[in-house]
Amino acid sequence: MARSVSKGPFVDGYLLKKAEARRVSGRNDVIKTWSRRSTILPQFVGLTFGVYNGQKFVPVLVNEDMIGHKLGEFSPTRTYFGHTANKRARRS
Repeated sequence: MARSVSKGPFVDGYLLKKAEARRVSGRNDVIKTWSRRSTILPQFVGLTFGVYNGQKFVPVLVNEDMIGHKLGEFSPTRTYFGHTANKRARRS
């Protein structure tokens, strides 16, 4: 179910503070975050977030097309290796 329009997009408060601090300082370091549920705002464009996927921090460079999406959408949590049975069938 989608979030109510009257509430606005959800973003963790500490993430907004870190993003503003990076923008003011001009440094282009990776902002590490575990908040996969936070929505990408226009203030985040041009910043790089390290989004945790349960194993490592995946670097996500935010561009204009990502606004309105969640940070977790750009750091997959599962690795798909394909269907191994099909590979064996193809070899023989």
